[in-house]
Amino acid sequence: MSEHPSIAAVLTVHNRRDLTLACLDALAAQAVDADLEVYLFDDGSTDGTAEQVAEQHPDVTVLLGDGSFYWNGGMRVAMARARRAEPDWYLWVNDDTTLRPDTVQRLLEVANAKGGADEPLAVVGAIMDPDRGEVVYSGVMRRDFRPMLWDWIGPVDAPAEVDTMNGNCVLISREAARRVGNLNPNFQHSMGDYDYGLRIRDEGGIVWLAPGIAGECRFNPGYQPVGESVRDELVRFTDTKHLPPVEWGVFVRQWGGRAWPVFWMSPYVKQSARLVSAGLRAQVKKLKELSQGT
Repeated sequence: MSEHPSIAAVLTVHNRRDLTLACLDALAAQAVDADLEVYLFDDGSTDGTAEQVAEQHPDVTVLLGDGSFYWNGGMRVAMARARRAEPDWYLWVNDDTTLRPDTVQRLLEVANAKGGADEPLAVVGAIMDPDRGEVVYSGVMRRDFRPMLWDWIGPVDAPAEVDTMNGNCVLISREAARRVGNLNPNFQHSMGDYDYGLRIRDEGGIVWLAPGIAGECRFNPGYQPVGESVRDELVRFTDTKHLPPVEWGVFVRQWGGRAWPVFWMSPYVKQSARLVSAGLRAQVKKLKELSQGT
C-alpha cells in the first residue's frame, strides 16, 4: 500500500443543507494519514445545498440530480464517479452523520490490521444518537432462525465480524468494490446498504465493526402512522422511502432463503392488521364519546 492511501468519501444529500455542511466540516477535520477526496451527489436540493457546498468546500466534487434518485440511486452515481479515480478505499457517509475527528483513521487502522485494501472487506463505524445516548446505526446481525430480522451491534471493544451494515459510516476496500461492483440498481432508496454488505460476504469478504463510537446521528424511525385512512396509510407504508413491495421482494428473494415469500408478505400483513386495529379502536372511542355526550 502507498505511504498515503487514497480514500474516496461518497455521500448523497437532499435538502439538509446545515447537516450536510456539518458532515463535510467533520470530514475536512479528519486526522487521517491518507488523501481524502469527497464525492457528493445532490439530488435536486432546493435549499441551496449545492451552492453552499461549492462555496464552503470547493474541493468537493459535486454531482447534481433532479430529486428522483433518493439514497441508493444517488450513491450509485457518486460511487461510479469515485471509482474512476481508482482509490484504495471508499468511505460511505450519511450527510446527517457527524464523524468524530479520529474516526476515519481508526477505521483505516482496523482495515489494515484485517488485510488492507487488497482484501475484500468493509469496516463499519457505530453511530450514536446524541439524544438517546445509544447506538442507532452500526454493523448488524441476523437473528437466529429469523433471517429478515436484524439487530444493531455495538459499541464493541475489539473488531467484531458482523453480517452486514448500515451505510452511515463504512470504509470499503478497493478489492471489495472490485468484486461487488456498485450498489444494486434494483433499489432506489433503502436496502442497498444491507444488500452491499451481504454481497461482500457472498464474495468471500468480511464485514467488520470497529471498536468504539464513530460519530453522531439522530435516529430516523422510518414509517410512522399519521392518522390517515387505512388505504392512505398503506400507500405511504409502501412508498419509496419506506417498504416498496417490488424492491422488498428483490431483497428477500435474494437473502431470505426458501421461505422468502413468507418474509415478503409478513410486514404488509402485520401493518395492515395494526392499522385496522387502530382504526377500530378510534371508532370505538368516538362512539363512547358520542354516547356519553347524549
